[in-house]
Amino acid sequence: MTTPDSGSGQGSAASAAPGETTKTRFASIGSQYYAILVSLLAAFYLISNIAATKQMSFNLGFTDWVVDGGVFLFPLTYLLGGIITEVYGFRAALRAVLIGFTVMVVGAVVFGLVTASPPVGDAYNQEAFEILFGWDGVYVRILIASLIAFVAGQLMNAYVITWIKSRFGESNLWARLMSSTVFGQIVDTFIFGLIAFTTFPLFLNALPGIDLFPLMGWGEFWNYFILGVVYKCLIEWVLLPVTYAVVGMLKRHEPSYYQRVA
Repeated sequence: MTTPDSGSGQGSAASAAPGETTKTRFASIGSQYYAILVSLLAAFYLISNIAATKQMSFNLGFTDWVVDGGVFLFPLTYLLGGIITEVYGFRAALRAVLIGFTVMVVGAVVFGLVTASPPVGDAYNQEAFEILFGWDGVYVRILIASLIAFVAGQLMNAYVITWIKSRFGESNLWARLMSSTVFGQIVDTFIFGLIAFTTFPLFLNALPGIDLFPLMGWGEFWNYFILGVVYKCLIEWVLLPVTYAVVGMLKRHEPSYYQRVA
């Protein structure tokens, strides 16, 4: 058994993250693969939040499924978060989540500055920007809801993976990925929907420009929550073979994975 590199930030028992033990194996984050995964996570999260400014309704026959535009790409952020946690560990996943969080905040500030800047004659484009990125009450609510839900859900996702891995080692990868997805998506979808679409988050009334009114009734909210969790989990479970392939490739191509035990 190789002595872990204490300079990696996750190689000693004293610095082990929640759910990690001295027998849990992870790779060092100093590689191009980790950088690529974090870049994709941040990009998918930013794109999903822009798309989330539109609400949609799909008729499923037995009910109408109300959902936001982030439904197409956002589930893949959990797939990426699971891969990062499985290969690189909880601390590496936390770093990736914070990078995604920072990218979203910077994007929101830039979008706000662009919207507030005086246009050149074309009022139509200005109105379009204000609808998408104007710092009105709806946009701020969705932004706050997204940031809180993203951090909470991704950290739950990462914690479940490292907690199970610390007890079963390399076996039962499917159990880690599937159970972490369920818990992470429940936390994420519930928090986001509650803050973004209902009147529950009364603390938002203290923010300037916020007019707290429901974008969904409670019936629509529970419809959004239950069907959203089921859909997001199904997406990740359907893509489980892809996740297995990527995780296997990373473990084979990351020399530090089989040289180090965190």
